[in-house]
Parts: sequence; structure tokens; C-alpha cells
Amino acid sequence: MTRLAAIAALLIPFAAAPAAAAAPAQACAVTWGSQPKNAASTASGHVAGVRGAPGSCYDRLVVDLGSASGDGYRVEYVPALTEDATGDPVPLRGGAVLRVIAESPAYDDAGNPTFIPGDRAELVDVTGWQTLRQVSWAGSFEGQTTIGVGTRARLPFRAFTLTAPPRLVVDVAHQW
Repeated sequence: MTRLAAIAALLIPFAAAPAAAAAPAQACAVTWGSQPKNAASTASGHVAGVRGAPGSCYDRLVVDLGSASGDGYRVEYVPALTEDATGDPVPLRGGAVLRVIAESPAYDDAGNPTFIPGDRAELVDVTGWQTLRQVSWAGSFEGQTTIGVGTRARLPFRAFTLTAPPRLVVDVAHQW
């Protein structure tokens, strides 16, 4: 048998074999729902920062809470967002508005700011993210801080706190 025939004989079984199944897409088994989520405060912290990250199944918003853990929160879809204290509208891009209230002020006991947004209308650059369209500051007043999140649509979300370091986490799913 010639060298070429031997190589062909080795390759023919592979060519005739069915293609291997592609790896399945990551399953995003989301069971969170889109109803309001909340937790009572058990400690008092101060907002120290706001950041986020896109993910494969959801986009994440993180509110850094400085020195305490156990801070309460309320997260819910609302028809429109208004600024704390003034009631002025806070416009947001997207098909739905998610209001995130951290029961922690962005100022200390002496009234000194613990977080000053660089750009109130664009707290987190969400350009190109699948679900989040805009993250905006709505103020910090009477011991709580409000952040507006414009989302692509009313999608499932979850909210929870972590302790090391203390932070409030809000995940908004890419789909139902």
C-alpha cells in the first residue's frame, strides 16, 4: 500500500463518523422572578462605591457599603424613577426601570460624603451589555441611597448582600 493510500485509509473512518456534538450552551436556569425583593437592615453602613459587570447569564450591579454588613435594601421595577428629596424625574434608557434602594446613606454621621458620583447619569458604563442600559444616581437622603437601573425589558432579578467586603448585589437576567 502506498503511503497516500495508508493515510487515506486512516482518515476515512473519521470522515464518515458523525460530527461530535457541540458543547451545550451554558444553561441559565433563572428562577428569580421580577417581583420586589427586600431585606431588613441589621446594621448601618455607608455607600462607598457603585460598580458592575456583564455576565454570561445576567448583568451585575454592585453597591459597595463601606464598613458594615447587614444593610437592608429594596429593589423593584417602577413605572418611573424620581430623585430623592426633590422628586425630580430621573430619565433612564431601556424598556423598564429598576429602582435600587440601599438602606445606607452616601454620607457619614457628620454629613460628609462617603461616595460622590463622577457622573450621576452614568454611574456604571454599561455600553454593550446585554441587559443593563443605564445606571443613574437618584440621590441619598434620610439614611438611604437610591440608584436607577434602566434595563432592556422587565426581566427576572435577584438582590442580596455579601459581607466580605460588605456590598449589595443586584443581578438582572438576560432572559426569562
